[in-house]
Amino acid sequence: MAEPIGTADRSLSAQIYEHLRTAIIEGEIAPGTKMREQWLADQLSVSRVPLREAIPLLEAEGLVYTAPRRGTFVTQLTLRDVDDLFDVRESLETLAARLAAQRSGQPEAKETVAALQDNLQRAKRAVQDGDDPAIAATSAEFHRLVVELSGNALLRTMMRPISGRVQWLFRLTAARDPRAACRAHEKLLRAILRGEVERAGELAFEHIASGRKPSLVLLADVLPLDGRAATSARPSASRARSGVAG
Repeated sequence: MAEPIGTADRSLSAQIYEHLRTAIIEGEIAPGTKMREQWLADQLSVSRVPLREAIPLLEAEGLVYTAPRRGTFVTQLTLRDVDDLFDVRESLETLAARLAAQRSGQPEAKETVAALQDNLQRAKRAVQDGDDPAIAATSAEFHRLVVELSGNALLRTMMRPISGRVQWLFRLTAARDPRAACRAHEKLLRAILRGEVERAGELAFEHIASGRKPSLVLLADVLPLDGRAATSARPSASRARSGVAG
């Protein structure tokens, strides 16, 4: 869970947003949960005003939605959403890796490069310890840092609304081979640091694309197939393979 409300040097609404965002991504607030204002305000010891300011930020990321005359609810993501997420990531994160390779040797990139190197070490320790939450967190952080290293402000802005879904995906699929992910991250970072633009793009695309089908199969008994199925029976693994994963 995020740090206690009211202790950070940020606006109260921003702290509430981060707090609720983390709770939703980590599954502490379940999909379908109604975001009751008074209950949340009481739980967080805040007034309704900053809470109301935080909700649209969550809605912009697709983590919650508002139904007219019914209220605001935590989004139930589907296998179709996961498939769409991979489509977007394959395009945007491949571009980010290429731009990162172009920029990695510049003085202003030094801090982000150091953060990526530190991330790899922490990820390896998490894998050795079998720490699934840390594995998911470091994986999401690695991808975010590559986007940061790209130096492209518009790309960072475009990635922000889907970053929560990426973190959510990594948490739910932490059971996938984390050692393979670490090796892929290591190879990608090596290409980026060597300034190998084409190679970095190829590795980024390959890394993301290779995770699509295993993720869909792993989530087939956890998520509904699409929005229409969200309130009905959950799909089987074979249905997910034929209907989404191809």
